[in-house]
Amino acid sequence: MTEAAELPPAPEQAREVFGDRFADAVRYAELLAEAGVQRGLIGPREVPRLWERHILNCAVLSEAVPEGVTVCDVGSGAGLPGIPLALVREDLNITLLEPLLRRTNFLTEVVELLGLDHVTVVRGRAEEVLGKLAPVHVVTARAVAPLDRLATWGIPLLRPYGEMLALKGDTAEEELKASATALSKLGAVETSILHVGEGIVDPLSTVVRVEVGESPGGVRFAAKRAKAARAGRVRRRR
Repeated sequence: MTEAAELPPAPEQAREVFGDRFADAVRYAELLAEAGVQRGLIGPREVPRLWERHILNCAVLSEAVPEGVTVCDVGSGAGLPGIPLALVREDLNITLLEPLLRRTNFLTEVVELLGLDHVTVVRGRAEEVLGKLAPVHVVTARAVAPLDRLATWGIPLLRPYGEMLALKGDTAEEELKASATALSKLGAVETSILHVGEGIVDPLSTVVRVEVGESPGGVRFAAKRAKAARAGRVRRRR
């Protein structure tokens, strides 16, 4: 068994980013370094770089998220980027969507411990909750899947004219080019690459933004949503 490394002190940038929620951000980092490692949610080698590579890297995504919108963090895992985003932006209504029980248990504990009343944890896969969760303005994701596959899960969860924000690395531009046809079929009308976190993280966090039109997911997923909605109305009548 690899011994977990020690969590370094929070950098000064964390105080600037999290403000009044700084103490909660520190507690979240401690939970990732302790329970997160013990439960296999975070690798022990990631502990020394939790702040720069994970927590702050995700928190600066807030620069790209509009005010007062609904957000679904697909494949939330240990809560990245959903939890840091929630700590920075209390104006957002955030759903952490994760299929694995041990991860949703951890997420529920974190949400309750930190008093994140604007965050809901849902266990399930994106394709399973289609039509059950209300469509959202923004879908977020980090290290879930290649962009073309991620889009098939995330875009159908959007409301018309919503957007998917995917934290990516050096391959962002290549993935975006390779996914152009698939994204178009899923109803994407505009794509771009953003760099956020100036003065906070180095290198800057890279975000792929995919904006959709009036039919998120395209025709096929519109039919699926309609079918799921009809099934829901039947269940409620019973």
